Amino acid sequence: MTALTIEAPGLAAPQAGPPPFGFQPGMSAAEHLAVVFQICDSMGVSDIQIRSDMPVYIETNQGMECLQGLGKLEGKEVYEVYRELLRHREVGSHGFGKTQDEVEGEEKIDQLVEVFNERHVDDFSCNGIYVATIGKRSGRLRVQVHLSASGIGVTIRILNDVIPTIASLGIDPDTAEMLRIAVQKRAGLCLVTGPTGSGKSTTLASVIDWLRQNFSKHIVTVEDPVEYQYPFDMDDPATPGQKIQAPSIVTQQEVGRDVTSYRQGLKDVLRKAPHVILLGEIRDREAMETCMEAAQTGHLVLSTLHTTGAVKTLGRILEMYPRENHPAVLNRLSEVLIFILSQGLLNGIDKRVLTYEFLQNNEDAVTSAIGGYDRGARALEDAIKRAGNIAWDDKLLSIYREGKISQDVFENARMHREDNEYL
Repeated sequence: MTALTIEAPGLAAPQAGPPPFGFQPGMSAAEHLAVVFQICDSMGVSDIQIRSDMPVYIETNQGMECLQGLGKLEGKEVYEVYRELLRHREVGSHGFGKTQDEVEGEEKIDQLVEVFNERHVDDFSCNGIYVATIGKRSGRLRVQVHLSASGIGVTIRILNDVIPTIASLGIDPDTAEMLRIAVQKRAGLCLVTGPTGSGKSTTLASVIDWLRQNFSKHIVTVEDPVEYQYPFDMDDPATPGQKIQAPSIVTQQEVGRDVTSYRQGLKDVLRKAPHVILLGEIRDREAMETCMEAAQTGHLVLSTLHTTGAVKTLGRILEMYPRENHPAVLNRLSEVLIFILSQGLLNGIDKRVLTYEFLQNNEDAVTSAIGGYDRGARALEDAIKRAGNIAWDDKLLSIYREGKISQDVFENARMHREDNEYL
């Protein structure tokens, strides 16, 4: 992590006395947030770290950057920021029964704070907050409030209201087309994997958005939280500027708002007669079983895992089961798995760059390698190098040669550093 000192965009460095832009004495919590959101909007960033008696940090293409020029927020000011965010908390999340534009009563805010005092952590989603200085709302917010050595802290992710197209993600056109073909299948399991912050949710949202606009499906999602909201309509391809009803219906459920727990969401999802199921994350054996059962009973299932690479993805799945169950699990996976797209976001020369590995289960050699994975991963590694699949290091080398990433980033991101073929 780098801690770079940057001034407010487009303004001169502050002279003696109060800075011309930043946190000013007497500002309200709403004004503090407006200052931060204005900078995030101008820089195109979405991740914010606010800590008591510390400068605000944001995550940019170069890593964590410190907004030193804004000044610091004291603990009581961060606490008021928390309360302000609670006023914009999505209504369904806590059942206040008011419209989204109504500010929640202070008594209810006090109750929520009391729960935080007991648990020392609070996770919730917020509606977009209007920022007068830029004349628009921020995107919806995902918020975590917590305690640390410095006191109360707030982590905010600004969620994008616009779902990007598959073509805009940085996925090669051939791979993008294979993704579209894959999700047209009647049943099977599609996995998008990668570490936190690698864009898994965005990729899945792009795929689901394309699917809902092109096919008549009932799509059910169980997410924690909902990051992208799918509208009921779509652009009319025949009449630019006009909207028409999308052919699919999407039922989105957020844990804590629409279902009491992820476990309940998993249990109930098959009862909604879905064609397509999106589970935000496979967290444990129960979730994995739900995915495979649904795929085996005629549903298309999409989900994520926190793994890098197809080989490690299978290894992570097997870790959820006793050793004696591994052959049966691999046999089921070889039958239902459609593809594994394992991705990562790298700090690029000009912007963050997507890299990935893509394995599709479309020939006997791949199916056999999956079924026999417990006896060794070599066959699967060889299968990834076959036509139509993309190995992690091959894709990494490609974007390096295109000048999108530095040599240091390339070397650090390689999966097989012992392989001299890439030197």
